[in-house]
Parts: sequence; C-alpha cells; structure tokens
Amino acid sequence: MPSSTDISERIVEAVLAKKLAPGARLGEQQLCDLFDAPRAVVREALTTLSVRGMVKASARRGWYLVELSREEAQAAFDARLVIETGLIRCSKPLASKALQRLRTHLKRQREAVEGTDVGARSFLLGDFHVCLAECLGNSVLAATVRDLTARTMLIALRYQSEDEAAHSFSEHSAIVEALEAGDMALAEQRVFAHLSTWQLKLRVPADQTPDPLAGLRLALTPLSAPR
Repeated sequence: MPSSTDISERIVEAVLAKKLAPGARLGEQQLCDLFDAPRAVVREALTTLSVRGMVKASARRGWYLVELSREEAQAAFDARLVIETGLIRCSKPLASKALQRLRTHLKRQREAVEGTDVGARSFLLGDFHVCLAECLGNSVLAATVRDLTARTMLIALRYQSEDEAAHSFSEHSAIVEALEAGDMALAEQRVFAHLSTWQLKLRVPADQTPDPLAGLRLALTPLSAPR
C-alpha cells in the first residue's frame, strides 16, 4: 500500500509533467481507487499538499489544484530567484560527481526537447532546478525549490510555448557550462537572468481570478439603452 508521501509526490510529479491542469479536481474516492489506499492516507497526502501550497479544499468543489493569481505567481518566481541564486552564491565550485549528474540531466532534457513527449519534457525542465539545488548540497532547499517549481508549473501549463521550453533548455546548458568552468559568479548571473524573465516568457495576464458572476452578468446586460 502506498504511503501518503508516495501519493503526494506522485501528484507533484504529475503537475511538473503538465498532466494535471490548474483547478483540476482531486476526488478523495477516485484517489483511493487509483492508489488502492484508505481514505485516511489519501486525505493526509492532500492535506500535506495543501500546506505546501499546491491544493485547496472547499465544501463545494472538494480538493482541487490551485489556480495562481498574477500576484501568487510573481511571489513564487521571486522566491525561486532568491533561493536558487543564493544557493550558488554560497557554494564552492562543484565536484566532478555533481557536474556529471547535471550533464546527465541535460542529456535527458535534450532528448525530451527533441522528442514528442511533452510530459517528460516539462518534468525534466522543472526538475533541473531541483537537481541543481541537490548538487549544490542543500536537500532542504531542494525540497522547497521542488514545491515552488510545481507551483510555477501551474502557470507554465497555460502559457509556456514549445519554443520557450527549448530556450529554457539552452539557458540550463549555459548555467551548467559556467559551473563546469568553476565560475560561480557567472553561474549566478545566468540563473538570475533565466528566472527573472519567466513572467515575461509566460505572458501572465493581469488578472487570473475567475469571475463567478461572469455568466449571470452577461445574461443580465441590457439589450439596449432605455428610451
């Protein structure tokens, strides 16, 4: 029987792979059936994801993936920027084993970008940042980066194009090149440039909050000005 951690991490992986859309409902009974797990375990997994900022619950909708507003998306990008550049700034040049791990990850990214599996491509592009944090030696912040990356993927799901995904891969390659050269300052600059332009690449509209009265408002709009 899977643990609550197994279930929550599977959901995070699905978000990173763009297999679950923002606002997707996560029915408790459906998850119980899919994972062959008791409701208490499923509920614990969903509660954990709620604390991590990835799902919400309401009496009407039940559990569902968050739909980020512009402000929430900006906050997530800003947090990633601070954490990832700070990790590099405080780190020494990477050991050969860590560099080899990053090269292997880039190879998998290239294959995914050149292939047709959009889910694998999306997962690997997001997972690169988690891998980088782990290679820099901070597993605690790597877990935080993973959660923040999943949250930003809920925006990327809607707005990142295939060309922009390929460009992200080229920027990842440039970051690793700087790390291979032992130039941590350059690596930090490239991470900053990569993350600070995400909100432009994704073209986040000014307001992502759905209008619950939109349909009724349209229906009740006067057909013509009163005479």
